Amino acid sequence: MSGQYSTIGKGQATGVPTSARAFYCGLLGCREGRSAPDWVDFDFYGHQIVAHLAPDEAGHRSTNAVDGDNVPVRHFGAILPMNEWERLAARLKAASQGFIIEPHVRFKGEVGEQATMFLLDPCGNALEFKAFRDIGRLFAK
Repeated sequence: MSGQYSTIGKGQATGVPTSARAFYCGLLGCREGRSAPDWVDFDFYGHQIVAHLAPDEAGHRSTNAVDGDNVPVRHFGAILPMNEWERLAARLKAASQGFIIEPHVRFKGEVGEQATMFLLDPCGNALEFKAFRDIGRLFAK
């Protein structure tokens, strides 16, 4: 997907850099970039995320209802091609990764129909992975 959209960078808090490495590189398959004792860069589906050592800053606290799910207000993630989303969902389930919102399709039959799943990284940061059968419907009303 990198190249289709502009690349973004995001900083987030982490408690233990080794746990962040295991989660983002080992489980999600991200490539590690630069690092220092208090931070580490990851190539997150073509975007840069930086995990900064700040354990008191991490975690999600509030949710909003979206199509019957309690979606974490503070979250980030990636929009993947459907076949990649399906492979990731299967890999996460096979690894017994817990979900705060299980992989499923929401807004079924509506213009915004999408596959989605939410999980927490080791420091409690909420991540969403979603996919559309037709990416042209990403911003459709």
